[in-house]
Amino acid sequence: MRKVLVISYYWPPSGGAGVQRWLKFVKYLRHYGWEPVVYTPENPEPPSFDDSLSREVPEDITVIKQPIWEPYDFYRKLIGARKDERINAGFLSETRKPGSAHKFSVWLRGNFFIPDARKFWIRPSVKFLTKFLKDHPVDALISTGPPHSMHMIALGVKKKTGLPWLADFRDPWTNIDFYDQLMLSRFADHKHRRMEQQVIKHADRLVTVSRSWETDFKRLGASRTEVITNGYDPADFPEIPVLLPESFTITHIGSLNRDRNPDFLWKVLGEMVETDDAFRRKLQIRFVGKTDISVFESLEHYRLREYAVKTDYLPHGEALKVSATSAVLLLLINNTPNAMGIIPGKVFEYLASRRPVLCIGPPEGDSAGIIRETRAGEIVDFGDEKSLKMAIDGLFESYQQRKLPVPKDSINKFSRKSLTGDIARILNEITKRENA
Repeated sequence: MRKVLVISYYWPPSGGAGVQRWLKFVKYLRHYGWEPVVYTPENPEPPSFDDSLSREVPEDITVIKQPIWEPYDFYRKLIGARKDERINAGFLSETRKPGSAHKFSVWLRGNFFIPDARKFWIRPSVKFLTKFLKDHPVDALISTGPPHSMHMIALGVKKKTGLPWLADFRDPWTNIDFYDQLMLSRFADHKHRRMEQQVIKHADRLVTVSRSWETDFKRLGASRTEVITNGYDPADFPEIPVLLPESFTITHIGSLNRDRNPDFLWKVLGEMVETDDAFRRKLQIRFVGKTDISVFESLEHYRLREYAVKTDYLPHGEALKVSATSAVLLLLINNTPNAMGIIPGKVFEYLASRRPVLCIGPPEGDSAGIIRETRAGEIVDFGDEKSLKMAIDGLFESYQQRKLPVPKDSINKFSRKSLTGDIARILNEITKRENA
């Protein structure tokens, strides 16, 4: 088999959405003639841990781990967090409102830790991998970000070795939803954009997860691009029974930050609770994963807190069981300038759970297109209270009639194994050109 080096910050036992994409690609790459070799930190600072994901790692795979230093102890002291408190992505805070110390830390992160807090791992990783690859050659490189320091490591290795390189952007760089919140100086903004341009220029292929984001990268000058969405692994869904829960349970799984907090949803639900006795008796709102404090402030404001159930984190398999026992799965798109291209990884596992989805986001966005194509549920634009109430009324009526809709079989093209075939095809193409 040909070999490919995968550079990823997130790897089991790290948990959360950042792990899933490349854990699953690595799981299936051998089916397509590629032997993955994974390079990852020995002591990372992920938002959560999930030991159950370690069972997904293929047998006998080579995983190289090197120590990393990150400035999170200093960050925790600065914002007054506990020493063992996990740092969340996207400025999500479960316990406190952003204060002056938090704002200063954001400014510090944006202007001094470029491209991100893992920048101190770039130079030692390039040095280590350049030496390692002399004795353990591979045929291609893959980097996946964010954190975009992983792309800078691959760029350094590419320049040293000339190996073909696939750069995978699970999220954009300068077009990411919180980029404008980093309080960047002109110098820092220029440095971010210059690094991004280096990756665009030198990567043999740039992959991202949505059509809109591919268009954004093309505007930035990328010419060798491809879309490979996230997906679901059929092996995680052997046979999920479609059972009607006792409560009309609206479930959100995964991180829910301030930009995704749909205040108008809580307003509409609050009004429905006040006017509809049957709805009030059946409603439950369930959150699984990191949830920003602003969400619970909104629930308190609309007198919904008693209907909410919160679980901090569940192992991946347990979270899927929660999906299957929900009446409605809540898909919230960030209300930010890049909303059109946002396709949360959870959407595909929502579809595989065979539960109706309530998507709040731009009706012409990429996530809405998937929901519409698979007939998986309802799509409501930001702030459209009238359409939202109609959608919830329809879902509740279907629930009462025991006829909740389920996605159709067109979701099969989003299977992780099938999508891994697309990764292998790209690797074949860029290594063929290199050897020509």
